[in-house]
Amino acid sequence: MSQRITELFSIEFPIVQGGMIWTSGWRLASAVSNAGGLGLIGAGSMYPEVLDEHLNRCKAATKKPFGVNVPLLYPNIEAIMDLIIAHRVPIVFTSAGNPATHTKRLKSHGITVVHVVSSTKFAKKAEAAGVDAIVAEGFEAGGHNGREESTTMTLIPSVRRSTHLPLIAAGGIATGRGMLAAMILGADGVQLGSRFVASEEGSAHINFKHSVIQAKEGDTELTLKELTPVRLMKNKFYHQLKQLYSEGASVEDLKAHLGRARAKRGMFEGDLDEGELEIGQVAGIIDQIKPAGVIVQDLMGEYQQALATLPPDFKS
Repeated sequence: MSQRITELFSIEFPIVQGGMIWTSGWRLASAVSNAGGLGLIGAGSMYPEVLDEHLNRCKAATKKPFGVNVPLLYPNIEAIMDLIIAHRVPIVFTSAGNPATHTKRLKSHGITVVHVVSSTKFAKKAEAAGVDAIVAEGFEAGGHNGREESTTMTLIPSVRRSTHLPLIAAGGIATGRGMLAAMILGADGVQLGSRFVASEEGSAHINFKHSVIQAKEGDTELTLKELTPVRLMKNKFYHQLKQLYSEGASVEDLKAHLGRARAKRGMFEGDLDEGELEIGQVAGIIDQIKPAGVIVQDLMGEYQQALATLPPDFKS
């Protein structure tokens, strides 16, 4: 197993919890960090004062490294970055924007910076911006996604050939076998989002968690590419979108229907009909809500079992 990610973040296992909006608060982040992975607070759904509270609580709940995920397309970015620096957060994951905008400043304060990409082109731009590591996320992943629709299976080896930076695989990973597959493809670690949505500590509404563990193959789809591509569960809101597409809806029509706070309504407040339920394809193989620490231990146990089945010469 590569040590690049564990050494970079000073963690025990090369497992990173996704910093997902509405589901990744201080409880989940601290639980994953305490279990030996890297927990992330999802700042995308937080006003600065809310993030401030989560940072304080996370620091009280764990003495191990944790980080913050910051989608760069959200408002209040400057205030968010000021807070991160003031709290001496050791690690920041950025996404959905130009990494060159904030990387230099963050690194000047001793912060390790990781950027999420969906293509080799953006991986090269992230490396040029000076980031310390890259997350390559395939379009199987839940939530906002790349327009390229590159799967994790094709994206990881492609990005691996284009950069020597530590590489974290994301999208479609929820098991130890999936983790091993990502490593074989060239990743140094993995990031899991959907699996941690269905955790006891995740801040998602229990209705949403139950919908995740009940999901079957084919229950999600990448849509709204005219705005920002997003993978979500097929519910009433999704079928309304499909109807609008069949009627030739304009971008403005789609924006009007999407409105505001759809993701909060679905994932945080538990409205399974009218809410936006962002989750990855891998939900189809998640069937239990577990403590985050158990999820981490299960992953490592499954990984070691799968690794043991490989021929000795393959593992050398």
